[in-house]
Order: sequence, then C-alpha cells, then structure tokens
Amino acid sequence: MFDTLSDRLSATFKSLRGKGRLSEADIDATAREIRIALLEADVALPVVRSFIKNVKERALGAEVSKALNPAQQVLKIVNDELVTILGGETRRLRFAKQPPTVIMLAGLQGAGKTTLAGKLGWWLKEQGHSPLLVAADLQRPNAVNQLSVVADRAGVAVYAPEPGNGVGDPVKVAKDSLDFAKSKVHDIVIVDTAGRLGIDQEMMQQAADIRDAVSPDE
Repeated sequence: MFDTLSDRLSATFKSLRGKGRLSEADIDATAREIRIALLEADVALPVVRSFIKNVKERALGAEVSKALNPAQQVLKIVNDELVTILGGETRRLRFAKQPPTVIMLAGLQGAGKTTLAGKLGWWLKEQGHSPLLVAADLQRPNAVNQLSVVADRAGVAVYAPEPGNGVGDPVKVAKDSLDFAKSKVHDIVIVDTAGRLGIDQEMMQQAADIRDAVSPDE
C-alpha cells in the first residue's frame, strides 16, 4: 500500500519540477492527484478531505509563494501533513498499570495484521516481556494456523482454542484469552482479528464487540 502511494505521489511531484512559480491551478491539480492516491490507498474519506484542505491552505499561502523552489516546498508540506495524520511524533506503547496490557489489531483484509502480531510479539519478547498472541481471526481460511506458525517463529506463546475457518466465537476467544494470560503470567496480549471493510456492518460490529470485551490499551 505504501509503495503504491509513494509511486503515485512521486509521479505527481515530478510534474511540478522546473516551475519557478506555482499557480492556483497547479496546486489544485496536485491536490486532486494526491486525493486520488490517498483514496486508492484506502485512507478514510474524512481524513483525505482534512488532509487536502490543510495542504491547499498551506500551499496557497506565503510559505510557497516566497519559496525559491515551490515544488520542493509543496513536497515538504505534503510530507509534514502525512506525518501528522500518521500520528505525528513517535510515541511509546501504553502499558496497562495492571497486566496484562492488551493490544488489539484491526484493519483491512490483507493489511498484514497477523505478520505484525508476530513482529510485535518478537520485539516485545526482546524487551523482556512475555507476550501472548490470540487467534481471534476465525473467518479467513488458515488464519489460526498462520498465527500459530508466526508465533512459533517469533518464539512466543499463542492462544488458539478454536480452529477458525468459520468456526468459533472470536469475541469469546478474545475475552477468554485475558484469563488465560493471567493464569500463564503473560503480561501482554496481542489480539489478531479478522480483516474487514468499513461497508461490512457485521464485521465492523464484531470488531466493536471484541474491543468492548477486552478494553484494549492500544
């Protein structure tokens, strides 16, 4: 996703190079291409609207009109705004005052949540924690087995009481994993959930139900 977004943005800025001054039409055309690139990368529409509004306001302002290289200045503005919508400055994970700390992974289908669960588990283990990966994606074929393999490679524990492939209650699995983690003294629980689309109301409700059941810290 980020590679595609990067390619689209690079192509957009290439057309601005060599221009000593950017007209309002140039900025409008650039904003249009950026909007398309962000929407194709599945960025939420309200976020895109806010992002484009901020970019255009800054690009039409004094910081571009007085710049020696307007194209580079617009590129910097877009970079700054991207950093802002991705959370701004890097921050550390929020850990629960009373273990276990719960991290819930949710997002689009194929976004890499299960792989991220393994990476997080390995990284947290290296930091001296005892993470538990929870197989709450019971929809995608072979998802439970994949998480088990990822956990094994990362050298961390996995809680997978249901076979998945459409079998089992993901909300119950997520909720029960907290008691399991406490009994086995795992101080971090990483809940891997099924991929979903915003238009899939049933799956979105499932994500909300899992969130309510485990009250994630992250």
